[in-house]
Amino acid sequence: MLDKNGIAKRIAKEVKDGYYVNLGIGIPTLVANFVRDDIEVEFQSENGVLGMGPFPFEGEEDADIINAGKQTITTLPGASFFDSATSFSMIRGKHVDLTILGAMEVAENGDIANWKIPGKMVKGMGGAMDLVASAENIIVAMMHTNKIGESKLLQRCTLPLTGVGCVTKIVTNLAVLEIKDNKFHLLERAPGVSVEEIKTATEGTLVINGEIPEMSL
Repeated sequence: MLDKNGIAKRIAKEVKDGYYVNLGIGIPTLVANFVRDDIEVEFQSENGVLGMGPFPFEGEEDADIINAGKQTITTLPGASFFDSATSFSMIRGKHVDLTILGAMEVAENGDIANWKIPGKMVKGMGGAMDLVASAENIIVAMMHTNKIGESKLLQRCTLPLTGVGCVTKIVTNLAVLEIKDNKFHLLERAPGVSVEEIKTATEGTLVINGEIPEMSL
């Protein structure tokens, strides 16, 4: 199965030349490290950055240049900085081609829960609700199961929703899945992972058509 960097590396293959991409907190922030060098991509962060690059090497961090998750980042030539109003105008105006988010749960109908666990302190919902309401192409990066082995790909989300019917694709440590017709469609399996393992780890309806290829990284 994949680690977090493996998930990010696989998602990077979904990033196309000329895309404007928003990276959510967590695993999605790693995607910028793996995008092909021969394409031009603009990474946007809702705290007001356009033109993010990979994470800085140790000792080269600038504490004033951070992403929405308060991690230090690098910027590429031509990068720009602006206020939140401008940033969310980009998001709500549908100028972002691809949104990559983490999640605590995803349902087979495309619902996503990624901002709150009841009873635990939360600083706020952040920009995820705006992103899922405005984007047409949403990929979720997540672990297939929680720490006690329970599926996070469900028939229905149990946590407070961030967005309804909005997720298009999911990349987990076990598989790549597409949401279509209110079902999880298995597209690829992680290296060394069997289809049976993915079936066992998926609570929602899983569609398996023919031989499922092993993902290439």
